[in-house]
Amino acid sequence: MEPRAAQKLKTRRKLIEATLELSAAKGFSGLSLREVSQAAELTPAAFYRHFRDMEELGLALLDEVGLSLRRFIREARKRADRDRGVVQASVDAFLEYVNENSHLFRLLLGERQGASNAFRKAIHAEIDQFVGELTEDLEREAEVSKRPLQHAAYAAEAIVAVVFTVGAEALDLPRHKQESLQVRLVEEVKMILRGSRYAVESRSASRTFAKSALRSKPTR
Repeated sequence: MEPRAAQKLKTRRKLIEATLELSAAKGFSGLSLREVSQAAELTPAAFYRHFRDMEELGLALLDEVGLSLRRFIREARKRADRDRGVVQASVDAFLEYVNENSHLFRLLLGERQGASNAFRKAIHAEIDQFVGELTEDLEREAEVSKRPLQHAAYAAEAIVAVVFTVGAEALDLPRHKQESLQVRLVEEVKMILRGSRYAVESRSASRTFAKSALRSKPTR
């Protein structure tokens, strides 16, 4: 990479890091372009060489959150083994991500109901993509295990909602106090999956019973 391009990336990174640091304290919507530039030790003119405005900077941050979180969870699922199943591995990875990237996660949570329509759309798009990838994983695992799920997409959506709720709680707890949250989250995810599997099994059992009843019904 050429020195000029490398310097441009470095400056862009400084703006992103400064924004994350400031938004953790007062929220992204409360930040000004001048404030971010000053924290990054840059002039407002330098800011405009990287982003058109604060909204474009925020959208770049949200894109970074989505990509890094999905990659982190995906790698964790690949590393799962028999002793540490996919659910446990995914929950462990998610909470690790929240702890290591608390500024990013706070930004995601804080702007879900923010004033910016572009932000809200971007966040919902990231969450939808997360749900979509999880749905594919659940369907793949259900096929391998021969235990189908009733509406895998609904199960994935419920799991993501629970995971984000617990992630918000984890932000306010030191790591040594998060064990109970971890145990609870694993159990809640498993309950969602058990319920989705049971819906299929129950429906199948009802059909089998109905067919059996028809066959055994005496004829006149």
